[in-house]
Amino acid sequence: MLKEYDIIVVGAGHAGCEAAAAAANMGSSVLLVTMNMQTIAQMSCNPAMGGIAKGQIVREIDALGGYSGIVSDKSAIQFRMLNRSKGPAMWSPRTQNDRMLFALEWRKMLEETPNVDFWQDMVSGILIKHGKACGVITSMGLEIKSKAVILTNGTFLNGVIHIGEKQFGGGRTGEKAATGITEQLVKLGFESGRMKTGTPPRIDGRSLDYSKMEEQTGDEQPEKFSFLDSVPRLTKQKSCYITYTNEAVHEILKTGFEKSPMFSGRIQGLGPRYCPSIEDKITRFAERERHQIFVEPEGWNTIEIYVNGFSTSLPEHVQYNALTKIPGFENVKMFRPGYAIEYDYFPPTQLKHTLETKLIENLFFAGQINGTTGYEEAACQGLMAGINAHQKINNLKEIILDRSQAYIGVLIDDLITKGTEEPYRMFTSRAEYRTLLRQDNADIRLTPLGYEIGLASKERFDRVEEKVKNVHKIIAFFKNESILPEDINTHLTELGTVPLNQKVKMYSVLSRPQINIYDIINFASNARFIKDEFDKETIEQAEILMKYEGYIEREKEHVQKLKRLESIPLKPDIDYSTIKSLSAEAVQKLNKIKPRNIGQASRISGVSPADISILTIYLGR
Repeated sequence: MLKEYDIIVVGAGHAGCEAAAAAANMGSSVLLVTMNMQTIAQMSCNPAMGGIAKGQIVREIDALGGYSGIVSDKSAIQFRMLNRSKGPAMWSPRTQNDRMLFALEWRKMLEETPNVDFWQDMVSGILIKHGKACGVITSMGLEIKSKAVILTNGTFLNGVIHIGEKQFGGGRTGEKAATGITEQLVKLGFESGRMKTGTPPRIDGRSLDYSKMEEQTGDEQPEKFSFLDSVPRLTKQKSCYITYTNEAVHEILKTGFEKSPMFSGRIQGLGPRYCPSIEDKITRFAERERHQIFVEPEGWNTIEIYVNGFSTSLPEHVQYNALTKIPGFENVKMFRPGYAIEYDYFPPTQLKHTLETKLIENLFFAGQINGTTGYEEAACQGLMAGINAHQKINNLKEIILDRSQAYIGVLIDDLITKGTEEPYRMFTSRAEYRTLLRQDNADIRLTPLGYEIGLASKERFDRVEEKVKNVHKIIAFFKNESILPEDINTHLTELGTVPLNQKVKMYSVLSRPQINIYDIINFASNARFIKDEFDKETIEQAEILMKYEGYIEREKEHVQKLKRLESIPLKPDIDYSTIKSLSAEAVQKLNKIKPRNIGQASRISGVSPADISILTIYLGR
């Protein structure tokens, strides 16, 4: 009944959608199998995309030709650039989204992708022949053949939902869990584990008193994720609000601790360290009298509210009673309680950097199955799995982003070399080259690669070339043209910086910390044309490159030094137990992970600098 496909993608969450779109846009025939066609690209947790480090990932996905940025922009109800007060390496875009519109836009984009077909069913097993994945078996008993399979099962693999002392199977509230895959993979020799995540209650926005909360508006001049000009910016925005828990809230929550599945030990899996439940926060940060709560609207045309910061699996009545003690929530009406969900994952050290499994050829894992948490982390893995599955079945080169090239490269390298025992979340601090990996230059870093592999459009590539050319024009102008004291001295005095004695190059004035590029453009008569001739994004890019030139050059030098380590290959068949003097832990970890090069080996936890020296001697370096 169903034809043979190039690639079957199992699961239509953020990872599955990106995987299907990428592979299909590169030319593969793709079948996207989901248990429910109505929940494609569901925002299971908060209705938002981006944020610190995650916003950089969304821009990288967009730069390569993925869809998350476009869908986020089309469904945004608010845009904020976080960390504007810090250096540009820390600036992180974030959208608040209309949950229903987000899923609708994703489905529309997939349906408009000619090479994508859909099938609603549960996948209960993978077809494997001669150590290669060659299709899937569904709960209806169908065998669907393919050349490669990408698993993006999210929280559905043997998912169990916990609310107080109640527990029931499910991958999300109201949706059944997926069974069969874990058991098959474990029989084949894969190692599996359990993780947990949680979600807060959803409430009725009409029952809240916003006058008791702090309003959090969007940016006055909202930007967007997608680098494409054809994707519109927001013209109107919805506000979020901030309120806080207090001692009364904490005392009520504590009454439910003995019935909490987390404290009673019914949940075995580790939860996300950086997005803990409210009961976790009260226990871990006992000295804090209050915790911040973000009141986030779910969309343009709904009264539903997401209570960010109040993730919980306590009994429903405890959740409700505690909510009524939060300022502004005195008359709260609850739509549904928060819950915790426990699910299977596979430690990602069992993967290659392409996200293909080491045990079974042409089988790829992406998203929460690899131990990550967050839409953005899942989406970028889906994108890379889709790209590499297409490349693999067509005998084309594998696409691996390195740590100096993208946050996506950092994330995948961290997973494969270090593994994770708790849900992995991306932070700017995880990237050693964050001055190079800014959100503003993701297109310059990655669009040429996306275009080369047939994913990013010519429109994108031409736009990047134009941007690079214009940035160089502005920098050349600032390095060659001077500014007169009479043009800017009054303004310099107002800003608290030393006036000029004589005309000086604009570039040297811009290097002052108090000065931004618009101070010069607005006051130097010979520079005013820049505002008319170039867009804000290009001007900002030129400013960053000039102001942070020293830092950027130093980081590039550091990259070159480390690239020498990355260029020393390690063969996959080395038996490290035969290398004398390596520590026992290093032997164990190296034999398990099989690093591709010395650079990767040096990042494996438990492999010391002394072990790296021994390896380089062994290789005759």
